[in-house]
Amino acid sequence: MAAIEIRLPVARKPVVQSLAQGSDKHLVAPGDTITTDTGYMRGHGTYMGDEKLVASVAGAVERVNKLICVKALKTRYNGEVGDIVVGRVTEVQQKRWKVETNARLDSVLLLSSMNLPGGELRRRSAEDELAMRDYLQEGDLISAEVQAVFSDGAVSLHTRSLKYGKLGQGVLVQVSPSLVKRQKTHFHDLPCGASVILGNNGFIWIYPTPEQKDEEAGGFVTNLEPVSLHDREVISRLRNCILALVAQKLMLYDTSIVYCYEASLPHQIKDLLKPEVMQEIVLETRQRLLELEG
Repeated sequence: MAAIEIRLPVARKPVVQSLAQGSDKHLVAPGDTITTDTGYMRGHGTYMGDEKLVASVAGAVERVNKLICVKALKTRYNGEVGDIVVGRVTEVQQKRWKVETNARLDSVLLLSSMNLPGGELRRRSAEDELAMRDYLQEGDLISAEVQAVFSDGAVSLHTRSLKYGKLGQGVLVQVSPSLVKRQKTHFHDLPCGASVILGNNGFIWIYPTPEQKDEEAGGFVTNLEPVSLHDREVISRLRNCILALVAQKLMLYDTSIVYCYEASLPHQIKDLLKPEVMQEIVLETRQRLLELEG
């Protein structure tokens, strides 16, 4: 007979305040007065009321010279040119695909903004338009870069580099975009044997590290070979580690994910979703990050 695990409620131990990094941030709620000085410029998330600068969203106050804005702690993705995103194709239209990228509006991937299979460089013809569903169809996951942001906030994507394109086998984790740290590169081959794409839009793709890069494929040939048990276990552990970091509101980047993965090794993969185990491994991760920063 299978063993049944019964969990009883226990009092949570308070997290050590000295380890709560970023506690010196100026947090505001909607309606809070940020400043009464009229010399500051009004940025996103603020408005002027009775000659005071007031917050319109809950978040952290950011100052750049005389510009004040409030970065919301929980929000949809606001696209910026150059961002790396992971998205899912939702619709095939005339000369374009609609892509869900966790933004307020669907993003657009134009037929002219992508590499043709084999990396051909030529004008797109009517035959290419008819074959659009052979390249990408509804439900396909892609990695792309933000090419432009329209006036209504919609985002235009491109996949002209060979590192972007259709994604093969792996696991998608959706987190808040505010928890993904901006870096020079968002494609990371981790030492544990898996790779991650940390999308600025909060979509994180975990997949087994390929043995050789398919440079000539143009991002359309997906490897459908069976994934080994070891790779699946590594991917599952990474996914649970990312969920633990998100639950404890720790920023996601390659170093924090690797440290959390190493801290989780003494535990079974399924146990990583228990609240007390999450708190333990994230506390160890936070300590190592503080030691690294010195």
